Amino acid sequence: MLNWGGQIDFPAGPGCRERDGVAMVQQFRKSITALAFFLVAGLASGQPSQGPLTIKPDAPDRYVVVPGDTLWGISQRYTDSPWRWPDLWNMNREQIRNPHLIYPGYVIILDRERARLSIAAGETGTPATPGPGPTDSTTTGAVVPPGTVKLQPRVRAESLAKQEIPSIPPGVIEPFLTRPLVIEPDGLDKAPTIIATQANKVILAQGNSAYVRGMGAAKEENWYVYRKGGPLVDPETNRTLAYEAIYLGTAQLTRPGEPATIVLSSVVQEVGTGDKLIAAGRAVAPNYAPHAPTQKIAGRIMSIYGGLGRVGEAGRFSIISLNRGKADGLEVGHVLALYSAGGTVRDVSKEKSAPDANITLPDERMGLVFVFRVFDRIAYALVMNAERPVNVRDVVQTP
Repeated sequence: MLNWGGQIDFPAGPGCRERDGVAMVQQFRKSITALAFFLVAGLASGQPSQGPLTIKPDAPDRYVVVPGDTLWGISQRYTDSPWRWPDLWNMNREQIRNPHLIYPGYVIILDRERARLSIAAGETGTPATPGPGPTDSTTTGAVVPPGTVKLQPRVRAESLAKQEIPSIPPGVIEPFLTRPLVIEPDGLDKAPTIIATQANKVILAQGNSAYVRGMGAAKEENWYVYRKGGPLVDPETNRTLAYEAIYLGTAQLTRPGEPATIVLSSVVQEVGTGDKLIAAGRAVAPNYAPHAPTQKIAGRIMSIYGGLGRVGEAGRFSIISLNRGKADGLEVGHVLALYSAGGTVRDVSKEKSAPDANITLPDERMGLVFVFRVFDRIAYALVMNAERPVNVRDVVQTP
């Protein structure tokens, strides 16, 4: 027993020495003091503080999850701060990384008093898997608030076992999950290269064959065809961080060797000699729970996918590149607030030559983005909502 302010009583018996107990308590106190120090240091290091979570007045007390729902969409039903999904469920960090806990047919219960969501048994009658909040070890593991009424079971023909709810609409970002989006300046130098075409064609189309050098003993059957694109320039430093990879199409290996033979199975842009191949992988949609970074992150939009350099605007479900990445603490699932960059205007009440004649306007918040793919210095994000057009150089930061 540990008494923080009064006398410490040690149980009698063989092996229980008072001095050992005192030493143990002193060591434990040192550990607690050290832990408190690190916690205070962590709070002082820029971790964003968040106030009480506000539940929407019209949020439903019960909601039945249906196919097509997303973690983001369900969260928006309950709060205007969907990046605080972990707060709604009282998630720990491991559950944030793997929130495969909610399936169609589950019934979500809102506890308005604690501003918490929990899972009851679904319409299928199948007990819910352990939810992300505190669980009852004497039951199935589902978090069921007092007074919850279980629905009667119904027979369904389809299996719900593998239809977990994704974080965001997977179809919007699926093409960007396995295809390389950025490459280092020399990133494609050693990649397999098309060195010749069948019948000496200058431009290859779907169904045409080509000869590739550099595949060696690779056993991959399916490949992506790429070409190095334009530079991705940090708008704050004017430094080239990487190059965009231009996706040209897909190819299938028909004969290994040096050179190997491929057949183009699809083409979205012209393919020719000198173009590079990268082994295709299986697209896996990120299913991290939307959450805010635990540290202060601020950056800018470098490019808008499909735009021409610094020309173009983005809107909801557009893909944007950011000048921040793993090295800056960014990770998949992070939600960042989106701000329109404040411009500079002249104060007409002052002379043009006055040192304070020009005024920088504040950045204006206009939306949210969800980070779905992260590289060392660059990340790609999906614009979840925007009140006005999004432009290159606009600001993203911890919400």
